[in-house]
Amino acid sequence: MCIRDRYQRRVRGTHNMSTLQPYQLPTEHAPHLLAPATLGDMELRNRIAMAPLTRGRANVDRTPNSRMASYYRHRAEYTGMVIAEATTVNSSSANGWVDSPGIYTEEHRDGWREVVQAVHQTGCHAFVLQLWHMGRAAHSSFLGGAAPKAASAVVIEGDDGVYNADGVKVPHEVPEALTAEEIHEIVEDYRRSAVLAKAAGFDGVEVHAANGYLINTFLDSTTNLRTDEYGGSAENRMRFLNQVLEAVVGVFGAGRVGVRLSPNGAYNGMGATDSVSSYSYFLSELGKTGLAYVHVMDGLGFGFHDKDREFTIAMARAAYGPGNILCNVGYDRDSGDAVIAAGHANAVAIGRPFMSNPDLPYLYAHDLPVAEADPSTWFTHGDEGYDDFPSHVVSGSEQSQTLG
Repeated sequence: MCIRDRYQRRVRGTHNMSTLQPYQLPTEHAPHLLAPATLGDMELRNRIAMAPLTRGRANVDRTPNSRMASYYRHRAEYTGMVIAEATTVNSSSANGWVDSPGIYTEEHRDGWREVVQAVHQTGCHAFVLQLWHMGRAAHSSFLGGAAPKAASAVVIEGDDGVYNADGVKVPHEVPEALTAEEIHEIVEDYRRSAVLAKAAGFDGVEVHAANGYLINTFLDSTTNLRTDEYGGSAENRMRFLNQVLEAVVGVFGAGRVGVRLSPNGAYNGMGATDSVSSYSYFLSELGKTGLAYVHVMDGLGFGFHDKDREFTIAMARAAYGPGNILCNVGYDRDSGDAVIAAGHANAVAIGRPFMSNPDLPYLYAHDLPVAEADPSTWFTHGDEGYDDFPSHVVSGSEQSQTLG
């Protein structure tokens, strides 16, 4: 039995929902989270977004494959928005993760097209690709021996190193500061990747400006020591992000572009004493752009830099204004419903629970238990722990079966 048949049987089974069409979920357990929404030019059947999750299951040349198509199809079945995993924009300086996907060749485009078609067949038409440059978090073994790039030559501190291309943990390397010419070239890489993403059929793109990757190193004052037009003031530190956004908006239109920020994040050695003032400024400026959304990692479960006050989602709303906000990190059904009800966010991005619960919105809607994932299988590059989790199937009585 195909997965759609399973879900339709489930909806018409024990819960006596024969009057509902496939993909509609009851809302009584989370009336705000499970309500439809419009983010820019994208229509969401509910306000649950699957957050981008790096899984390292692409081919060795970074081309997406049928295994990834199946993985995303299963997780899109009831989900309002799916944000695909971080995907690199060039081969010369952006890569730094084994078997992560790319979007800089025609082969990548064609591989992603298969994934997009699988997701769209579920009825989800808010499938967004996250565009990624790893910056100083990469290692020279991925870059033909060249040093990783960053806003300034500031090495990552505070962790035990980085995995090289052979999977060995090694110390972080001191990055090279990008020249102005290199910055312009990378902006063009983002634009070209957006063109390929659009050709693959994606409904939009999200610019990854969080978690200590390249754009984030420009935003934070501790990692941006530049004295040119890209450094110093918050306005200057935002210049690179603005140029990238302008480039991809020129491809998709503002209503199909989002951006991810991590004002509280410590990952990859980030955080600054002026984080609250800086991110208040960044969000106030982004609020003028008409983007589909900003994706704010406000939760502290991914690590808090503790160099300034916590930047709350309420502060993000105050700075950004009435535009669409996705909140992220540590939210579940009840806290997600509450943050939307309070007006602080328009949708909630949820990540790790989707790994082991491909039908997570269904579980939320029917007040069913959520399974825990095994962290040892998150990044193994194999089939185990990837697309082999059970779906809560109803056929006369509730039982678990493996997706297929």
